[in-house]
Order: sequence, then C-alpha cells, then structure tokens
Amino acid sequence: MSCCKDPREGVKDGMQYDYLIVGSGLFGSTFAYEAAKRKKRVKIIERRAHIGGNIFTEEIEGIQVHRYGAHIFHTNNKDIWDYVNQFAEFNRYTNSPIANFKGEIYNLPFNMNTFNKLWGVLTPEEAKKKIEEQKKKANVRNPKNLEEQAIALVGTDIYEKLVKGYTEKQWGRNATELPAFIIKRLPVRFTYDNNYFNDKYQGIPIGGYTQIIEKMLSNPFIDIELNTDFIDNKNEYIREFPKIIYTGMIDQFFDYQFGELEYRSLHFETKILNQENYQGNAVVNYTDAETPFTRIIEHKHFEFGTQAKTVITKEYPKIWERGDEPYYPVNDKINNEKYRKYQELANQSPNIIFGGRLGMYKYFDMHQVIAAALKVVKSEFGESELIE
Repeated sequence: MSCCKDPREGVKDGMQYDYLIVGSGLFGSTFAYEAAKRKKRVKIIERRAHIGGNIFTEEIEGIQVHRYGAHIFHTNNKDIWDYVNQFAEFNRYTNSPIANFKGEIYNLPFNMNTFNKLWGVLTPEEAKKKIEEQKKKANVRNPKNLEEQAIALVGTDIYEKLVKGYTEKQWGRNATELPAFIIKRLPVRFTYDNNYFNDKYQGIPIGGYTQIIEKMLSNPFIDIELNTDFIDNKNEYIREFPKIIYTGMIDQFFDYQFGELEYRSLHFETKILNQENYQGNAVVNYTDAETPFTRIIEHKHFEFGTQAKTVITKEYPKIWERGDEPYYPVNDKINNEKYRKYQELANQSPNIIFGGRLGMYKYFDMHQVIAAALKVVKSEFGESELIE
C-alpha cells in the first residue's frame, strides 16, 4: 500500500488507474479490495488524515476508541459475516445499551426488564395489557408521525421517558414533525432479553475496526492519498480518471444545484479518566430533554477491557452546516424528492458510481454498506468473479 503521497501528483497521472475511489470508508475500501484482487489499478483519495471513514478506531491508553461514535457489527447474513471475518477476529460483544432518564435506569431495547422497572409487571400478558390501555387512552389508530407511532408501539409512559427527549435531541425536531418510520427500527420484546439486535451474528473486531480497512487496502494495486479533497479538483479528476467510485455527498458533487440535502451532524467530547470503570456499560443513552448530549460511550467495554484508566465520549447531536461532518441523512419527503433529482443526474454519469451513506443518501448499517459495495462489484466484474 502506497500512502500519503503529495496530493498535487494525483491528477495528472490518472489514466494509469482503472478506478479513482473517493473516500476510504467501508464502501470504498470494499470495492477497492475486490477491484485490486482482479488486478485493477486503484487510487483512493481521502479528505481526512486517516483511512477508515466513520469506522476509524484509534488506540488510547490501550483502549480502542471509536472516534466517530459506537459501531457494533451485526447481521443475519452469514456470507457478509464470513466476509468481514477474513479481515479481523470478532469478539462476542452483545449490544445491550441502557437508558438514563433523570437518574432512573432502564434496559434497552424495550423488553420485560424495562416493563418491570417501569410498571412492576411480571408477565408478558401484564405488560401487553398496560401498553394496550395507554394506546387506547391516547386513541392512536393510524400513526402519522413518530410520536403516534411510538405510542402505538409502547404506550405513553415509555414514549415520554425513553423516546421523546432522546429522539427530539437526535433529530432537532419535535416528534410530531418526524416521519413514523424512524421509530420502527426500535425493537420491542416481551421477553427478559437485553440484546438490542435480533441478528444472528454480532461482535466487535478485537483490536478495532481500522485494521479491517488496512488489510483491505494492503494490495500493491492500491495507492492512497490522505488530506485530499475531491471537490477541490473535481473537474480534473473526472477528466483524468476513466471511472470514479464516489462516496461523498451527492448534492455537493452536483454543486447543490437542487439545494442542500439535509443531514444531522454530531459533536464528540472524548476524555481520558483516571479510573477503571466509569458507567459499567459501553453505551448509556440520556433520554431526557434537558441533558444536552444523547449518550455516553465507554469504549473499553466493547472489548471487555481491564485497563487501569478508561476513555469516555459524550455525543452531542447538532444541525449540519457546510463544513460539518454529515452523519445521518434526513430522509423525509422533501429531502427524498430532492435526492431523486440528484439521482437522475447521477444516472446520466455512467463513469461515476455513487455509493455509501452519503452517495446514496440512505442510512446504512455496516453490513448493508458491504452488501451494497459487493453489489457494485458484481455489476462491474460479473457474479462469477465475486466468489473466489
């Protein structure tokens, strides 16, 4: 792997490469890995000072710190699980976040432990009866927004304590202004099970995520330039390189000609603490409206760490403005319609493939990013070549 060349050298020799990949996150790196296996010459340019995109992890005090928020790999797809396991050994971490509402602690996802703490119920029948009573009292029949959808799922008590404040902080809007589909991702269980995901396969790579990207990009057919922004020399790159995989913001690529797509951004505050254990769990969500951050991550618990110190990160949602990192697309009706127009422009650019969360303006989990990248690989090189 050739890394960190002078970015000024990257444009003029573009025709010696088969692909320019913009961004070294999971989508771009998966495609680069597969292309290089097929003896295709690949150049990756990365705006940041490191590879890995948002799954980048760095070691601090012997702890793998998730710089851009918690990332837990989970999937029901055995092929994807086997695929990612070729790059790292995964531990048995199970995502079991807890919620802190003004000092009251509740288990997530919503399950019998949650219902017992909240109402004192002991059986699924009692919990269902309580939820039905609250739904009936709220008179929610055809949910039209997130608030109504949440009440239809879990009743008013859980909505008020564990959904409303957290969600409104996360998205910067009243719950009545948010689409109902957002809350459908939250599992509700009538068992005493704190495992957040229903997926069969789940874990954290021992030694962090960065190693996965490093191994993907270790092929001599891949060159990398860091601290290099595609937008600064967009026209030259398009002219010089025969094909481009673009994982940046699709609206920025097209100079915002239909207006900005809306994103939510995040601000992180990370601290090293001179204590062994700060909160006893990897992820604690703060669900009241008054606490300005949405969660605290204690990174050592992802790998069952026993280090003398600990590292925590507070996560603050914020309005995205140009220059901020765009983390979450806001897939409401207005933004989706705007994206459709950008997608039509993208379809008129056959030598440019848009991928990833920003290029496709879609929320992806990590396994979905890999699957989407492999779909592009299949399209480019043929299905028979996809399997070794």
